Amino acid sequence: MQLDMHYYGTYAMARTAGLKPATCKTIATAAQFVDDNAAKSHIEFQDGGRIDAEATAHHVSDVIRNLDAEDQRQVWVPFHFLPGNRGQTFSQRLICRENSKIAQALVDQHLGYATHPAGVCLVGVAAHVYADTFSHWGFSGVGSRYNKVDNDSFKFHGGLDPDIADYIKGKEKEFFRRYGKGGGFIANIKSWLAETVSGALGHGAVATYPDRPYLKWSFEYEYPTKKRVRRDNPAHFLKGCEALHDMFRRFGKANPAQSAGDGVAFGVIKNAVKAIIEHEDRKEGRIQKWCTEAGAGRIGPKVFRIPPYEPEVWMKQSATLNSSETSTEALKSNLYRFYQAASIHRQYVLRELLPENRLVVA
Repeated sequence: MQLDMHYYGTYAMARTAGLKPATCKTIATAAQFVDDNAAKSHIEFQDGGRIDAEATAHHVSDVIRNLDAEDQRQVWVPFHFLPGNRGQTFSQRLICRENSKIAQALVDQHLGYATHPAGVCLVGVAAHVYADTFSHWGFSGVGSRYNKVDNDSFKFHGGLDPDIADYIKGKEKEFFRRYGKGGGFIANIKSWLAETVSGALGHGAVATYPDRPYLKWSFEYEYPTKKRVRRDNPAHFLKGCEALHDMFRRFGKANPAQSAGDGVAFGVIKNAVKAIIEHEDRKEGRIQKWCTEAGAGRIGPKVFRIPPYEPEVWMKQSATLNSSETSTEALKSNLYRFYQAASIHRQYVLRELLPENRLVVA
């Protein structure tokens, strides 16, 4: 998913679930910041304290990092392609699956931190990872032959607007021109076995098609046999919105201090959300659609404003903290709480959740 869903859609689901506006903004910022926190950072304090923060993503353009096997296991698997644990082989079980039992267990675990100081940011991180299972399903966050796709097999369905079709086809050509067919083939995750067969990372082989909410399309996997798969993104994104809305309602009940007490059932907003998801437009237009519909009172019975995504506010906190005399100042910042939440999440997924499901990834 992209900014329109990870921030604006997430904010809308949190607000209609009854959370306070300030809480919604922190949750939605944390959800999108997972994609934007693309480098390690270190913050030093004059009293000797220090914050060491690990990346939760790497930009697609940074192909060199995408080739790093450690990043695959430490970044792509826990934050973007949560394993679905279906299939016989290790590689099959690493493939992300929509709303998997592992994803549901992750939500349950993170909601247990609802009143923790990092709880608001942690539910934002969970929102990103959980939502991605509704768009990234069918692909894994490691170099794998199971991610390989016939790049000449793409087809659009459902009467896509010709201008939008031309636009995303142009984006596809640009993507593959820059990164090669398959989004850049890499050594299979089992390269220690001296395999010579290459794989693809994540959904690089299908460019950004899984992240476009309105798109109905199909393609053919290349491995283990040719197989055409149809994807109805609007249907899956709508289910993702419902799942997020339910998670946020549960969060409000677990931490009443973050609740405004004015939530509505998802059924009340379902048709409005469906119409937004099906809106065919570029990312900026899709963002505007969320904002316009919320401001006009067409997402549920209440009018609400979705504030703009402002990652620079959090990044300024980094600069401010870097000049602070005391390290305890960090405890007041959303940025520190995000780093804390990301650490809690990574540790839980890689050291507890996946091993409990007989997946030893890192």
